[in-house]
Amino acid sequence: MKNKIFSVIITVFIGIEAFAQTGENEAGKNKYYQLYEGSENSGKYRVELSSDIDSTWNKWSNDGYNFGFDKNITPMYTNVNGILSTNYMIQVRGNENEWGKKRWGYHVFEGYAKDDKSRITMLVNKHVEVDKPVAEMYYYGTVYNHSESAYNWLRIGSDVKQHSFLFSRDKAIFYGSLKLSNALTLGRIGYDNIRSQAPEGDDEKNSEESAMYVNYKALKNSEDGTIFYDKDNNIVVIKIEGEWRKIATEALPQGVSYDF
Repeated sequence: MKNKIFSVIITVFIGIEAFAQTGENEAGKNKYYQLYEGSENSGKYRVELSSDIDSTWNKWSNDGYNFGFDKNITPMYTNVNGILSTNYMIQVRGNENEWGKKRWGYHVFEGYAKDDKSRITMLVNKHVEVDKPVAEMYYYGTVYNHSESAYNWLRIGSDVKQHSFLFSRDKAIFYGSLKLSNALTLGRIGYDNIRSQAPEGDDEKNSEESAMYVNYKALKNSEDGTIFYDKDNNIVVIKIEGEWRKIATEALPQGVSYDF
């Protein structure tokens, strides 16, 4: 009889302990999936998912994961193992720990190719050009620097070869026609806008000097039909049969004038 009573007590104790551990485990799991009330006493809730901070996570050794993040304050990636669909929209914001509030301070979206290294990247406010912040999109390759060879073609318009419009770091190819609803301005290029040698170092840090070298290469390697405005001599020139030629211009006909 005593043995039976002792067995019952042990069984109850083990059950209570197992229940307590299960409760603790469930509570621990719940921190990764939280329901938060919208407005106070509204009875309406929103969902929040989160992951732990783990500086030893093996993915942090991969440049595609760690670059720009502080692994000591950045949670591990939260994956959705399936198709993510929404009938509203996807919004990207930051948090107080991220420099500039986003990946690398600026990244909004990254989509990786089958090599798991090259990627389409969308970012915002990394640069200010012509007095305004810039939103950018490009197809970054596997070179992992800012050279011309680091950027692949980004096609806009269709997925048909030799159709649509291709964009890379310093060149665009338009396979389709171009219709403007406003004026076309030729590049104003003089000797202070070109340099025959590439600057040493990173092209991002030497962007102005690098752009001058890009101008030089474009003109040096240009095909027949290339046209630009020579600002040093106030003439428009075009390449024909491998030779630069001046385009003849005339004054406006009598009676033709513009008020701009």
